[in-house]
Amino acid sequence: MSEQWGIALFGIAAIVLSQDPNPVRQRYACLFGLAGQPFWFYAAWHSQQWGIGFLTVLYTLAWSRGLWMQWLRPGKHSTVTQETAASEGSTVL
Repeated sequence: MSEQWGIALFGIAAIVLSQDPNPVRQRYACLFGLAGQPFWFYAAWHSQQWGIGFLTVLYTLAWSRGLWMQWLRPGKHSTVTQETAASEGSTVL
């Protein structure tokens, strides 16, 4: 039952952040998405739902791409700096 709480909390946070109008907050979506993946893996394994397990692998790859693009990629980042966000009137965390 606890895996359902992890799926729900991290999943909702990832979805909400991915739709946030502020790019500084948007970049956190992949972190919450990845944090929820162990709960998905456990639920799929425990219930022997191999199709869900395969989809979980695909979702993990997608969230990992977000981690690379938003946090780890050297050079240009696709996020807005705090100064840019502030000049555009966005609220920065």
